[in-house]
Amino acid sequence: MDKALITGGTGFIGRHLCASLLDDGWSVEVVTRDTAAAADVLPTGATPVAALKMAQPADVVINLAGENLADGRWTEARKREMRESRLRVTRELTDVMGEWPSPPEVLISGSAVGYYGARGDDVLDEQEPPGDEFQSELCVAWEQAARRAEAAGVRVCRVRTGIVLGANDGALAQMITPFRFGLGGHFGSGRQFMPWIHIRDEVAAIRFLAETPDCRGAFNLTAPRPVTNREFTATLARVLRRPKLAWVPGPMLKLMVGEMAHLLLTGQRAIPDALERAGFNFEFKTLQPALSDLLQR
Repeated sequence: MDKALITGGTGFIGRHLCASLLDDGWSVEVVTRDTAAAADVLPTGATPVAALKMAQPADVVINLAGENLADGRWTEARKREMRESRLRVTRELTDVMGEWPSPPEVLISGSAVGYYGARGDDVLDEQEPPGDEFQSELCVAWEQAARRAEAAGVRVCRVRTGIVLGANDGALAQMITPFRFGLGGHFGSGRQFMPWIHIRDEVAAIRFLAETPDCRGAFNLTAPRPVTNREFTATLARVLRRPKLAWVPGPMLKLMVGEMAHLLLTGQRAIPDALERAGFNFEFKTLQPALSDLLQR
C-alpha cells in the first residue's frame, strides 16, 4: 500500500497528511481545481491533478474535500454550496473508483462530530444516532455518499473529526490573537463541550485507519478527553500566560456570525471509542500538553 489519492489535500489537514505520507515514501496525488496554486502550498513531492478522471488508480483514497463551515455566514445559498461541494466530490470520487481496473483497498472519507447535533453533556460514541440540525443532516448525507463505495468491495472508514488544533492554521490559530492581548474568553455559558484533537493525532489516526485492514465504519477523530469551552479557554490563557478577561454572550455571537453561532454555543462531548478499541494510541490525550506542544515551540 504505497499510493494515495487525496481530495482536499491543500487544506489544513490535507497538507499535514501529504507531508506525513511523503516522508514515508508514499506516492501522493492531490485533486485540486487550481494546480498552480496547489503547487505553492503542497509539500514537495505531492502531485496536483486538475480532475478526478486524470488521477491514477490508488491503493488508498482519502476524501477531505468540502467548503469550510466556519468561513462565513450560513446563508441559504451558502448552505446549499456546503452540501453540494461535499456530495458532488464524494459521488464523483466513488464513480471514478468504480472505473479503475481494481478498486482501492480503502476509502477514508471525511465527516464531522456535528453528525450528532447539540447533545449537551451526553457522552457520544460512534453508536449514537445523528441529530436533526443542518450540520447533522449534512454529515449524514456526506457519509451515505461515501458508503456507495462499499458496493464495489471497498473498505470505507467515515471519520467524524472534531476541532483540529495546529500551531499556524485551523481553529487554534484564529483564537490566539485576542488571547495574546488578554481579550480571549469563552462563548455563551462556556459549558458546551469542545471535542478537540492535535493535528499530529489527526494525521496519525487517518493513517492508522488506512493501514489497519480490520477498520471500517464510523470513527470519532477526537481526543479521549473533551473539555468544555470554559475549560479550553482557561487552559489556552494559562499556556499563553495571559489573563482571560473577556467573554462573548450568546446573543452577541449570534449577531456577529448568524446561524453558525449554533456550532460555537452547543458542541459535542464526543469520544473516540471505536478508534481506541481498534488499538490506536493517542500522542495527546489531554489538552494542556497538546497546547503546550503547539504554542511553546
